[in-house]
Amino acid sequence: MKPFFELRIYQINPGKTEEWVKFVEDTIIPFQVDKGMVITGSFIMDSSDEFSIVDNERVMTSTPRGSTYVWIRRFETAERKKELYKEVYESEEWTRHIAPIVVTLIDRNSIVVHNLTSTPLSLMR
Repeated sequence: MKPFFELRIYQINPGKTEEWVKFVEDTIIPFQVDKGMVITGSFIMDSSDEFSIVDNERVMTSTPRGSTYVWIRRFETAERKKELYKEVYESEEWTRHIAPIVVTLIDRNSIVVHNLTSTPLSLMR
């Protein structure tokens, strides 16, 4: 299997966006990078645009999404992803110190993870 990306989408708890971003950038990302994770992007989703055709006209509808967090991680293989998950999510630092804060900032039941493979013209590989 060639390298692939993981696109992760979370819903941030109401009023916690700034606190979540600070925690991700100050704690989670450095911790995961130290364990070997490759983080290629971290974003707040400002809005979503949906397109449709109405009466032969292209129509765009925008929906605000300021409480949605998206980030992208890169893995060399599915096996390496499994190893890194174990190193990160089963570590004492994660289970005792990081996870208890995460549950106060995001809805963990909202997490959606998409595994993506780059196409030939993609800049991200």
